[in-house]
Amino acid sequence: MLIRLTNTPRDYAWGSRSLLAALEGREPSTAPEAEVWFGDHPGDPADVDGGGTLDAVTGGELPYLLKLLAAASPLSIQVHPTVAQAQAGWEREAPLAMDDPDRSYRDANHKPELIVALSDRFESLSGLRPVADTLRLLDALDAGAVASLREHLQGEGDVLRSTIGWLLSGEAEIAPIIDAVRAAASAPGEWRETLQAVARIADAYPGDPGVIVALLMNYIVLSRGEGVFLRAGLLHAYIAGLGVEIMAASDNVLRGGLTPKRIDVPELLAVLDATPGEVPILRPDTAGAVTEYPVDVPDFALRRVSLAGEDFPVAIDGPTMVLATAGAVAATGADGAERSIPVGAALFASADEDRIVLRGEGEVFLATPGR
Repeated sequence: MLIRLTNTPRDYAWGSRSLLAALEGREPSTAPEAEVWFGDHPGDPADVDGGGTLDAVTGGELPYLLKLLAAASPLSIQVHPTVAQAQAGWEREAPLAMDDPDRSYRDANHKPELIVALSDRFESLSGLRPVADTLRLLDALDAGAVASLREHLQGEGDVLRSTIGWLLSGEAEIAPIIDAVRAAASAPGEWRETLQAVARIADAYPGDPGVIVALLMNYIVLSRGEGVFLRAGLLHAYIAGLGVEIMAASDNVLRGGLTPKRIDVPELLAVLDATPGEVPILRPDTAGAVTEYPVDVPDFALRRVSLAGEDFPVAIDGPTMVLATAGAVAATGADGAERSIPVGAALFASADEDRIVLRGEGEVFLATPGR
């Protein structure tokens, strides 16, 4: 069974009025358009062509959630739990209503995720920078302004976790550090681009301690077709750009700043994987039609396919989505009927399809359960 999917963009404040509209070839929106969900998660199941929603087809059993994400300003700094952490949190919060402001867990699943850039430039904060490198960054700032931050980073034990806890506790003097970042952002040097990005974040969230948490994170700029995989517990925030995002079917988010929403500091620190290091960029295959984005989770797999007029057969092994992101593409299933897939829409192939054939000229992303 092949089913065309659409959904109404979610109007989170950080969303873009133009990125999704430009992708789909329409006029900019009058309101922010942040995410389009293609999945059966109860938070916003996809709309099925002809009526109804995808959860009625799948029974809510789809292991992944595919999205288009369009950010005009920074998302909240956040982490997602492991399966064990999510199950424990879900059980602990069972007495709370789903809309209770003290609730941190929306389901009992983990939420590893992969983002692939669709815009020519996609800015992200991904993972925590090694402490020695952050200390070198602080050398570029006014020494007096960052003295307390430096002291915490040079302490003993799990210094990144404890420093983040200190920053989010409200005890740190944030304003002098932000002023020092702004003062140094225009100076040449190794950290110029990072400091400029943090200064822009400070403009969007003045006085927010998450701005200084951002200063501890790896600043990454993706080009179109490049991606990053974010394992459970990895601190991250998308800053600006358009991308395809796929994750385990979950809406569990522990926030760490850059948001007016509740921040559960103890739970954030408990879920946080404070291991520092670079997050590898997954780069597209420029030689072939297919780019694989390898991830080490069973919930999902994602491929990018460039179509150049020749038929491209796809073996179906589990519920599959085809998301069109450029050009004019169509798919044919077992019934022989050709179905066009408008850019910005998806086609869902249920597990009873053995094979579909893609054709046209353009680009699609294939989402499947992990292998």
